[in-house]
Amino acid sequence: MASVKIFTISGVVGAAMAMTAGGASAACKDNWKDCKDKPWTDGDVMETPLGSKWWPHPVWGEGDEAGSTNWYTEQDVVMRAVAMIKEGRTMRLGHQYEAAMPMFGDRKFVLRIPGTPTGGPFGANMLMYNDEFLSTEIGQAGTQFDGLGHIGVAVGDPQDKANMRWYNGFTAADMGSAYGLLKLGTEKLHPIMARGILLDIAAARGVETMEAGDVVTMADVKNALKKQGMENFEFMPGDAIVIRTGWSKYWITDNAHYNNGCPGIGMEVARWIAEDVQAGVTAFDTWPGDAVPNPDPDCVFCVHTYLQTRHGIINQENLNLTPLAEAGVYQFAYFYSPVPIKGATGSIGHPVAIW
Repeated sequence: MASVKIFTISGVVGAAMAMTAGGASAACKDNWKDCKDKPWTDGDVMETPLGSKWWPHPVWGEGDEAGSTNWYTEQDVVMRAVAMIKEGRTMRLGHQYEAAMPMFGDRKFVLRIPGTPTGGPFGANMLMYNDEFLSTEIGQAGTQFDGLGHIGVAVGDPQDKANMRWYNGFTAADMGSAYGLLKLGTEKLHPIMARGILLDIAAARGVETMEAGDVVTMADVKNALKKQGMENFEFMPGDAIVIRTGWSKYWITDNAHYNNGCPGIGMEVARWIAEDVQAGVTAFDTWPGDAVPNPDPDCVFCVHTYLQTRHGIINQENLNLTPLAEAGVYQFAYFYSPVPIKGATGSIGHPVAIW
C-alpha cells in the first residue's frame, strides 16, 4: 500500500506562499534550459523543460500506466469515499453533449440518426429501432476527461519522437500508432471512487464568476474552506479536488467568451494538490484547469504538464458545478469510470456526486 499523508489547509498555506515568493521569475528567452527557477520546474538541474526527470514515478513505479487512479485500488481510499454517502442522493456534474457546446480549437461534435428510424419494422410485432453515428474527438469534447496519454513534453529535438515524453517517461515512439495509443490509453486506468471536496472559489471571492486570467491561490482555497465551514479539514491522498470558478455561466450562452480564456489554478495550488494532498483527481468548471491567459507568458498550460505529465494526476474539465454549490454540498463521493477505449487519450462521460 502507498504511504498516506494527512494535511490540514492551515499547515500548507505558509509553505506554499513562501515557495511562490522565493521562486525566480526570469524570462526563459529562447531556451527552456533558462527556465531553471520557474514555478513549474523541479530539482536543481534542467534535464527537461520541467526541470529534473519525472520518470520513473516515485510512488507507482517504472512502467505504470494508471497514474493517480492507482489510489482507487486501495480499499481505505474507496471506503473513505463511500463514507461520504449519508442521504442516498446523486447529482451529475457535467453538461449535456450537443453540437452547440463550446469546443476547443476546431474540434467538432456531430451526431446523426441514420434513416430515422434506422431499421424496421421487423416481425409480427413490427419492431423498429434507432441508433446513432457519432463523429467527435471522443475524449476531448464537452465535459471531458484527460487521460495520461493526452499531455506530454518535448525534452530534446522537437522533431524526435524518442524525446517526446509523457507520464512515467513513455515516449511518442513508444506510444505512436494511427489506431490508438500503444501506451497510456484510457483502458489502463482504474474506476474512480474518490472522496470529493468542492472548493467554491467564486463564492469565496463574492462573485458570480471569476474573470479570464484570474489565478486561484492558496489564499482563495483557505477562504473557500472557511466560508464552507471546513477551516480545519484534513485532506488525504486520493481525494478529488473539485474547483468552481463560475465559468460555466458562459456554457452555450456565450461560447466565444467561454473559449477565449478562463480562470484557473496556478502552480502554487498545483503543488499543494500534487505534493501535499497527493490528489487522485482534479476537476474544474473550465476547459483546462490552468488560468488563461497565464500571467507568465512562458507558461503554456504548465499546470497541465506539472499535474498530468510529471505526477500522473488525471483531470476532468468542463463540469457544471453550480447546482452542487447551490445545494451546499461540499463533501461527497466522486464516482467516474473512464470509458476503456483502447488507445484513447481521454474519455467522454460525467462524474457523479453521491452524498
